[in-house]
Amino acid sequence: MIFSEIESGLTREGNKIQAFKTDVKATKYLYLMAGVHGDEVEGVYVLKELFDWLKVEHSLKDLPIIVLPIVNLDGYRAGTRVNAHQVDLNRNLPTSDWKPVATQPKYYPGPEALSEPENQFLVKLFDKYKPGFILSFHTWKPILNYNGDCEDIALFLKKYNDYPVDSDIGYPTPGSLGAYGPEKYNCPVLTFECPELRTHKETLKEIWDENEKGLKDLMQSDLITNKLK
Repeated sequence: MIFSEIESGLTREGNKIQAFKTDVKATKYLYLMAGVHGDEVEGVYVLKELFDWLKVEHSLKDLPIIVLPIVNLDGYRAGTRVNAHQVDLNRNLPTSDWKPVATQPKYYPGPEALSEPENQFLVKLFDKYKPGFILSFHTWKPILNYNGDCEDIALFLKKYNDYPVDSDIGYPTPGSLGAYGPEKYNCPVLTFECPELRTHKETLKEIWDENEKGLKDLMQSDLITNKLK
């Protein structure tokens, strides 16, 4: 597939948030994104490998895709979950259940919903290129957490990596993308929680190796195209 860099956003510290798009016009787009939490390098690595493959695999059917390799660039550079304003970007989106309360400092949702420039840029993209399905790579314990109508994709990937599949992450996540996508855009969101280094795996390559075939087969399946209709 051929990707072109589109308009970029800026982080809290003024760093450029890159975004790439295939040359396909559509009413709905597949979003591939990672690095919402800056310390989750495993998810960033898996998306990097998938993106590198998409760019050179010209036998693939063209799909309307938006790729955001690292959303929270400030946090990624600092090795922190939160952005430079100490906000958890995955608690800062304007969901109906958003609250300015954090159970722990690492979950600080910001002074108000959508206060952070990283999320303002994300929503601007969503409004311009409507999401039909969002695949967001994170790091925690291996789990395929689906919100909205994408259990079928989670079960498809489970056949390859044997990660647990669940619609409930186990605790409330107000202001999260998983809540915002279905609520605002009627768009399913699959939060792909990669295993954490040291706890589950020894190298980043091991994490990619156990997910490579499943993700590549997914990109060639009708499951994706069906979500974008």
